[in-house]
Amino acid sequence: MVARAAAAAATRERILESAWRQFAERPYESVRLADIAADAGVTVQTLHARFGTKDALFVAAWAWMVIPEGARRDGAPVGDVREAVRLLYDSYELHGDATLRLLAQEERIPTVREMADSGRAWHRNWVERTFAPLLGGLSRAARERRLVALIVATDIQVWKLLRRDMGLGRPTAERIVVEMVTATKGAP
Repeated sequence: MVARAAAAAATRERILESAWRQFAERPYESVRLADIAADAGVTVQTLHARFGTKDALFVAAWAWMVIPEGARRDGAPVGDVREAVRLLYDSYELHGDATLRLLAQEERIPTVREMADSGRAWHRNWVERTFAPLLGGLSRAARERRLVALIVATDIQVWKLLRRDMGLGRPTAERIVVEMVTATKGAP
């Protein structure tokens, strides 16, 4: 029984890894369940039996990738801006390009839009928790403005602009973001 459970878990892991890779590298419409199944060493029927639909498999693969990343980001000590930015950029360096490719599809694919919206909500909550000391003692409107500024400073699009578009090295990009985050403290 234990061996069977371990085999089932290993199969699930192979499927999710293959699915994430396929969805991260190709347009959603081009991802075929047959390709995922072949890569994972299972049949398409196994995919349907375990996940039901392509959308459900996408959601499971997204969760497979983001849950560990979220747990790692949550390891940033509250108020430690440098460590928070370092952990955030660890994640962006690892999955940023794939995430950006998926975000480019959110207007066409409702399931991608749902995951993007949940990611934005998670990021907002993470920023609010992680940078709580920068949000204290403000009026409601000032707090919301500062929170939005912090969300923008730590957004994946800023990572893309600094690292991909401007070609800055990671230490420089992180330093700029740390400066952006800490500069919000001086804003009214």
